[in-house]
Order: sequence, then structure tokens, then C-alpha cells
Amino acid sequence: MQLETYISDLLYRYDCVTVPNFGAFLANRVSAKLNDSTHTFYPPKKVLSFNEQLQNNDGLLANYIAEVEKIPYTTATDKIAKQVKSIKSYLVEGETIQLENIGELLLNKDGKILFDPSPDINYLTDAFGLSQFTSTDVNREVYKEKVEAVEASAPLAFTPEKRSNYNWLKYAATAVIILGIAGFGASYYYNDKVENHNQLAQEEANSQLDAKVQEATFVISNPLPAATLPIEKQIGNYHIVAGAFRVEANSDKKVNQLRDKGYKARKIGKNRFGLHEVVYSSFENRTDAQRELYKIRREHNRDAWLLIRKLDK
Repeated sequence: MQLETYISDLLYRYDCVTVPNFGAFLANRVSAKLNDSTHTFYPPKKVLSFNEQLQNNDGLLANYIAEVEKIPYTTATDKIAKQVKSIKSYLVEGETIQLENIGELLLNKDGKILFDPSPDINYLTDAFGLSQFTSTDVNREVYKEKVEAVEASAPLAFTPEKRSNYNWLKYAATAVIILGIAGFGASYYYNDKVENHNQLAQEEANSQLDAKVQEATFVISNPLPAATLPIEKQIGNYHIVAGAFRVEANSDKKVNQLRDKGYKARKIGKNRFGLHEVVYSSFENRTDAQRELYKIRREHNRDAWLLIRKLDK
């Protein structure tokens, strides 16, 4: 079994793929960037890291292997454990484990696993088809010095004032002032008339509206009481799974038990194996869901796990 193939497939769809009793591969999204010195553009991508502390089985990897290979879940779990045991033995002997399209693993002097991610693949599906590229320098011509030289040598021409037109300009300016005053007075008178007309129309409309409201008040003789239905709709693609049941009645019973304990439990439908899934609650972001998952594992159910799925409306 090529374990890295299944891990690689899941990294395209999930940000965390846990290998039970070994560690978790995490994918963190980073934005596109530009290197100013080399003029190299790097598209957005998912940067891989490895966390040796996350070893609890969340069921994601085993379920995927069971589905692809058409084998029972327990058989898939046993195959993963055997592969992990083999990897650990090679690491202890000082070997470097090469996981195709993922990266390299090796032990340091303190016995901790070091991970070097592979730079050859981008697991961010939104950036499909984008690759890094380097652009050539753009030479921009500067014309400032030429403009300054032209301004320094350009002659200045002055046109003498013609005294014969002075009287004509004086009379024209006087006429413009008189027309402006007349126009202002006419405009003020017109605006005042329009404002009075609008005020009368508004008063008439208000009186008609009061009459309609009073009439409607007496027409409604037996109004129905307002009904308030508190409906809380859970949203989000991050779900903390409590269990999956073959019989739907058992899933309903589980939901009622969890609600009695204060959880916002509900059913989210059947999974690929035809089992009715019950979740503690759903969240819009991974951080809140992960925080609640740790609390549930510590206080109520160590086998609870995080499911990332977009549910149908």
C-alpha cells in the first residue's frame, strides 16, 4: 500500500490529514507574493507542515482507504498501522523517508521527526494552472530633463492691451452684473412658490393618511396574536461527529441524549456507507470547531472526530 498516495489525494480537499500513531500533515494557505529583487511572481499555494503531536485517529484516512480499496474499515486501519510501523523502523535506523509529492521525513538527534515539504506540487485547487514566473526589467524613459531644458529656452510672448476695447468691456461687465441680480431675484421668488406648494401638498397627504390609519384601526376587530417561533439554524462546513448508525431510530435516540446534555446535536444525513451521521454541532471556521473538538474529547467522547463537508441547503 502506497500510503503517500492516499495522503496526497486528501490534501487537495482537507487542511489536515492525520496518520494514526504517527502524526498529521497540515496544509496552510499563503497568498501570492512578488520577489522585488528577482522579479519573480509566486502564485497562492498550500504550504505543508508536519505535527508529530496530532496522532489520534480521526477516521478520515482509514475511511478513504476503505472506500478506494473496497475493504472493511478495520482492515484499512490495520494496513495503516503496519505501514507506520515500517516507516518508524526506517527512521530509527537513520534512513530518510521520501513521500512522493509530500516531502521527506527524518529523525534529528533528539529523536524528533523533521519534515521537509516538496516544492513540486501545489495542493491549492484555486490556483490550478498557475505557476511561478520571472519577468524582465521594465525600462521607463524619463523626459523630465528634456522638459526642463525646453522650458528654460522657450521665449515668452506678451500681447499689449488694446485700450480701444476698454469701454466696451466695462459696459459688458455692468450688464452681466444686472442680469445676475435679476436672475437671482426670479429664482428666489420661484423657489418660494414651489416650497409653499409642496408644504400644502404634504399637509393634505398627511391628513389623508391619518384618515386611512384611523379607518384601518376600526376595521380590524379581532386581530390574531403574534406568534414567535425560535428557530436556530446551524451553518458551517465543520462538523464534530458523535457517531454513525445503521438504524435511523438509534441516531434519533443519540440526538436526544446529546441535546439533554446541552449539545446542539442533529443529524446531517447518510454517509457514503449508508450510515446516519449524528454531530454534536457545526461551525463556520476550523478554529472554533477544533477548540470544541478538544473539549468534547476531554470531557465526553474520546472518539469524536472532525468532518469537513459542505451540506446541501
